Amino acid sequence: QVQLVESGGGAVQPGGSLRLSCAASESIFSINVMGWYRQAPGKERELVAIITSGGTINYADFVKGRFTISRDNAKNTVYLQMNSLKPEDTAVYYCNAMKAIGVYWGQGTQVTVSS
Repeated sequence: QVQLVESGGGAVQPGGSLRLSCAASESIFSINVMGWYRQAPGKERELVAIITSGGTINYADFVKGRFTISRDNAKNTVYLQMNSLKPEDTAVYYCNAMKAIGVYWGQGTQVTVSS
């Protein structure tokens, strides 16, 4: 079972930046897809960005040009750099790992964008 620990959330003003980190308990080479999802109050969880073991990256349209997903294989960590944050980006952000044997989630980290 993969353990995922997120960090880096917090409160920021509109236009600000945050970097989320997701540390995995095993080598991320063994994980087919890692990604970030978010869930705002009263809304369903939605995909933000994913990165495959082969390096393919996909973003939701609402974050293209503002967010960047990346990974550090040596640290077994995936990052989400979030720039030009908007109030509508406020949500709990979850790290996700997909392997052939299962899907795993972190505990989530709160991001609040407000003036």
